[in-house]
Amino acid sequence: MTQVVLDFEPSVFSALRLGPAEFTHEIKTAAIVQWYAEGRISQSKSTEILGISRVEFLNELCRRKVPACQVTIEELREEISGF
Repeated sequence: MTQVVLDFEPSVFSALRLGPAEFTHEIKTAAIVQWYAEGRISQSKSTEILGISRVEFLNELCRRKVPACQVTIEELREEISGF
């Protein structure tokens, strides 16, 4: 597994009320959710990277107020018109 090292001032942990392990998990989750919101990765890849179920990922999206559906109205119209 590849490891990435980031340096943070100790005050970051107390400001967020997180220990180093929880902070690491938060950073990773926030990045994955952001990449999903940008359409860069799928729900499937997101759950694989985070090692969680799809339901857990959907709950995380809801908690962070990120839409689970990444399809535009136009894409839906095109898909529906095909039937």
